[in-house]
Amino acid sequence: MVGADVLVGAEELYRRVAEPRPPVLLDVRWALGDPHGAEHYRAGHLPGAVYVDLDTELAGAHEPGAGRHPLPSITRLQAAARRWGVTRDGEVVVYDNSGGLAAARAWWLLRWAGVANVRILDGGLAAWRAAGYAEGTGEARPRPLGDVVLEGGHLPVLTADEAAALPGHGTLIDARAGERYRGEVEPIDPRAGHIPGAVSLPTGENLESGVPVFRSAAALRERFAGVSGPVGVYCGSGVTAAHQIAALAVAGIEAALYPGSWSAWSSDPARPVTTGDQPLSTGDRP
Repeated sequence: MVGADVLVGAEELYRRVAEPRPPVLLDVRWALGDPHGAEHYRAGHLPGAVYVDLDTELAGAHEPGAGRHPLPSITRLQAAARRWGVTRDGEVVVYDNSGGLAAARAWWLLRWAGVANVRILDGGLAAWRAAGYAEGTGEARPRPLGDVVLEGGHLPVLTADEAAALPGHGTLIDARAGERYRGEVEPIDPRAGHIPGAVSLPTGENLESGVPVFRSAAALRERFAGVSGPVGVYCGSGVTAAHQIAALAVAGIEAALYPGSWSAWSSDPARPVTTGDQPLSTGDRP
């Protein structure tokens, strides 16, 4: 993947939605601690966009050891994608109002499931509004059902054991905020710290300062200059790690997702935990 395969600007999308075969637009408004994504969507969204619930449509059922947002079954994901109107050869654009931090989950899942033409609206709803384009309110009129056929495995994933081994021959990136990586705070998961050997590259730094758009490809290549070998990414529950994978793709680097991420790792008492600002600080084995 290259940058043009990952992102689309508001101006280009505005032109595309006026064409005879416009892209399917997916509104993925979600943030940790904010359960009102559907209400935000109804208050204003891109015309024709379908609301996607990250917790129920972009994640599977909770199972012990699987983390807070396990991957959905391919059967459930295909049924949802068809409800959204995704077709076998159609285009999809995903967006949110948080710089793509939630929408990237839909981007990654659909790519992983074999949808080749799916991009993230760079800047999301804020960019659309800044350009002065019209919005819709309420619920969008349902599209005709799609006919997409999905099959997982088109993007790489890591098991917990593979994530544990990766620092020995590649780079394992912790995409959470630095204070969570260091173990200073842990607002939601069972233990604080990080996977031994992981390096801290917070997802928020993929975006321009004060503006919810991705940094340029050149700036992202510089940001990831120290990344080498096979690359894997994790976050709290496999959501914002997808944003990191998108940013790495813009920089020309392929990366695998550890879907269970810290929520799965930290809930397993057999997994070691490291704290501090270095990849290999003092660990604990409870």
